[in-house]
Amino acid sequence: MFYRIRRRAKEPSEAQRQFAELHARLQGQVPPGFGVPAPAEPAGVVDDFLPPELRVPSHDQVDGKMMPWKQPLVLDGEMAMCAECGAYRDWLILSTGGEIWLRCPAGHQQQEPRLDTAWYNRNSGPADATHATFEDCLRHLGH
Repeated sequence: MFYRIRRRAKEPSEAQRQFAELHARLQGQVPPGFGVPAPAEPAGVVDDFLPPELRVPSHDQVDGKMMPWKQPLVLDGEMAMCAECGAYRDWLILSTGGEIWLRCPAGHQQQEPRLDTAWYNRNSGPADATHATFEDCLRHLGH
């Protein structure tokens, strides 16, 4: 029984023979227009950038970023406190030059080595405004 199946499989089927004949007939033919480059039409110049008033500066055009942090800041199981006045909430967190700084409501600033730029980026939301000076940003955030 298996001998007959193998013997039959050695011969091409009718469908295989028809496909081989069709393939031989179409071998040298190319569809019309195939491979012929289309005539190049001049592309119109389109200004696809946003207007200047809607553009956001890139990270290398900004000296730093800052965000408010109203609740206590707990780092490694310890609450961050201002070294000068003891404040422990209502921080402004500043990210500048790869460093993170904390600014208390009284205006004291201290570097926080336990935080990095990746932490800042994970916890900050989208920027709602850009400011020309540090003082303008402080006023915008209510400090």
